[in-house]
Amino acid sequence: MSSPHWFEPLADHLGSAYLRYSFTKGTEQEVEFLVRVLGLRPGQRVLDVGCGPGRHALALAARGLEVVGVDISERFVALARDAAPPNATFRRLDARRLPFDAEFDVALSLCQGAFGLLGAGPGVDASGLSDPDGVVLAGMARAVRPGGRVALSAFSAYFQVRFLEDGDHFDADRGVNHERTVIRDDTGRELDADLWTSCFTPRELRLLAVAAGLEVEHLWSVTPGAYRADPPDLDHPELLLVARRPDAPHGRSA
Repeated sequence: MSSPHWFEPLADHLGSAYLRYSFTKGTEQEVEFLVRVLGLRPGQRVLDVGCGPGRHALALAARGLEVVGVDISERFVALARDAAPPNATFRRLDARRLPFDAEFDVALSLCQGAFGLLGAGPGVDASGLSDPDGVVLAGMARAVRPGGRVALSAFSAYFQVRFLEDGDHFDADRGVNHERTVIRDDTGRELDADLWTSCFTPRELRLLAVAAGLEVEHLWSVTPGAYRADPPDLDHPELLLVARRPDAPHGRSA
């Protein structure tokens, strides 16, 4: 495991209180949309990267899918395990070092669970020319079998700059928004917190997907809890990418 990521102490403090935040309330709608778009069927294997306390993974498991959730926060992984049915397993892993190779039908990273949290901040090496979020995407691409799909959501740079809030600082060079905020645990105890979130344009996401060896199938503008097939615009806070790992050439194995 790498040096501590800035998100870990925040997750340790939040614990189950994470699920009180309004952006977590749309889980069922998001999962229903993705199940339909991805053509997911009971028995297929799904990897949830940056699963948090398991909200999407558990909803997928309830639909008969075999789910593996990974997260850098041991506290979140423990919460997910406590709620897990037999067809859902959870592991503490760094999304920058995914060990999987052609093992899943689909890999997901939703709501900045992993993809989008690597542009800046303590425990992040963003000094090189390679995009650390691209490393996560490349690991997800390796994790799915040929013909498998990758789906991820990311903050929209267009929306973030257009609706920049007081107290936020947008780094135009890195495309990272820095927010100073207060988070509360399940007892109401407060913690001053810094959040660093990478923001993307549709073109950037397409280029990262191609660099990871994926074929882009869809790229939509979405709102958490209200996923729809809307084309990219300036009015939705997130982008949703769906891409496919190409089939292996004839005569070659994965």
